[in-house]
Amino acid sequence: MNNIYIYIVKCSDNSYYTGVTNNVDKRINEHNLGIDTRCYTYRRKPVELAYRQSFADPRDAIKAEKQIKGWSRLKKEALIRSDINKLKILSKCSAIVTLRQAQGDINIGHAKPGEVLIKKTEINE
Repeated sequence: MNNIYIYIVKCSDNSYYTGVTNNVDKRINEHNLGIDTRCYTYRRKPVELAYRQSFADPRDAIKAEKQIKGWSRLKKEALIRSDINKLKILSKCSAIVTLRQAQGDINIGHAKPGEVLIKKTEINE
């Protein structure tokens, strides 16, 4: 059985796109050629590969893709850098914020890129 990959590309507007493929090089080329006008990367060319991970089971790759698509930019960048410690910290912070939002304790609002709306001391209350 062939491997399947999740991949993250960095777009020309500095956003990230996460996908699944069985041929990363071919898929990156397709993004850069702009074959599908409905694709997120169509107006964000060129793209460059930032991360790839191999999976034996396509179901695991699809599950990982969906998970990563829900991550913050900071968390994706920690994955790209293989910064496991930061991934753990961001995962804990995300879990705390989600719980406190569900409990109605906090309202996140809308953050600008790089802006922190909740201070660490607020999370540790």
